[in-house]
Amino acid sequence: MNELDKTLSAYSADKLYYFDEKLILDWYAQRVIDKFPGNSSVLDLGLGHGITANIFGNHFTDYTILDGSQEIINKFKTEFPENTTNIVNTFFEDFKTDKRYDLIIMGFILEHVNDPVQIMSYYKKFLKQTGKMILSVPNAEMMNRRLGHYMGILDDVTELSGHDKELGHVRYYTVDTFKQDVEKADLKIKNIEGIYLKPFTTKQIMSLNFDSKVLNALCMLGVQYPELSSGIMAECEI
Repeated sequence: MNELDKTLSAYSADKLYYFDEKLILDWYAQRVIDKFPGNSSVLDLGLGHGITANIFGNHFTDYTILDGSQEIINKFKTEFPENTTNIVNTFFEDFKTDKRYDLIIMGFILEHVNDPVQIMSYYKKFLKQTGKMILSVPNAEMMNRRLGHYMGILDDVTELSGHDKELGHVRYYTVDTFKQDVEKADLKIKNIEGIYLKPFTTKQIMSLNFDSKVLNALCMLGVQYPELSSGIMAECEI
């Protein structure tokens, strides 16, 4: 068992934060699908919950995903047995191919890796000249974390929670630090947007029992306010 296998228990539907994570991942996957046609060649980094991999695998006809944990790969195959996505068990730093892709996706993986700039720089060479890279990261300055800070219950908005550590996160991003790392990797940001404007804690939102229209509206609102949203998504080019 490698270190990545140890994060398996965090990717469970019975965790409190699965409510947020599924909402965010469903929305983010749809935003990607809206931008790129199904015949795009796609390389995706990281399985995580498997939510986006299942969506992308059913949309893109040429889709490959990389993951360093065989345990997480096994979990995906058990939960989505009809999905025939091409999955490569490899550490991101070790992957090699002669193929060039229309789209490379790094959805909520840069907060996990030791050197995010190196990973972005390395994967640029697998893009076609006209290719795009979609990068998504969690936002330290999201609205509910700012509120927690102003209320005196969170000393530092960049502080990792217990759940963050269980997931293997090693950092939070802000819009500014995210842009800085993308620029260090010599990528050009074509568009940047927010993912899900979350006004209160997960327990508070769940207790309000919002219907899907309200939750969808919070995702739509977040697009224009990346500095306040739970996640930040950038569309980049070389």
